[in-house]
Amino acid sequence: MDLIMGVCLGIGLSTACGLRVFVPLLVMSIASLSGHLSLSPEFDWIGTYPALVAFAIAAVIEILLYLVPFFDNLLDTIATPAAIIAGIIATASCVSEVSPFLQWSLAIIAGGGSAGALQGITALTRGASTATTGGLGNPVVSIAEMGGAILLSILTIVFPVLVCLVVIVVLFFVGNKVFKKFRKTGHATAF
Repeated sequence: MDLIMGVCLGIGLSTACGLRVFVPLLVMSIASLSGHLSLSPEFDWIGTYPALVAFAIAAVIEILLYLVPFFDNLLDTIATPAAIIAGIIATASCVSEVSPFLQWSLAIIAGGGSAGALQGITALTRGASTATTGGLGNPVVSIAEMGGAILLSILTIVFPVLVCLVVIVVLFFVGNKVFKKFRKTGHATAF
């Protein structure tokens, strides 16, 4: 049961990393320090006061930088690999008492995959906002992403299995819709 709970926590938190890289890590640090989240022993550093301060400063800087139109699009190019790495760390830190091979395999596939998938969707959304509003709508998108990262992170700590199931279903349907659109576009240009 601990493995399932750890994977569910990891998927929920790593998906939140796809919205904001440092907000879920900040929530994890707070939850660990308050006793609401047990971390894998090699990731106990996340639940320390120096890490809490570092994550808080990084989260505030990230949130503020995303409020600047056009710069936010540039930031997405950096945030995509960073979100994948943060997702891997979030998942690996929640999965414990398994072999390192299984821990890191789950972290890379489930954590990095879900963080990367959602970050890709947010980058497309921000690009569409820039194209349709000239960047004026981007701060609204950024605030929604920040709120989503905070809410998803907290809900994952409280209801990990439920959030994990919802995340999997949503990512499946969104991914399926995007795949069909690209497949349809690909066939249309080939003929």
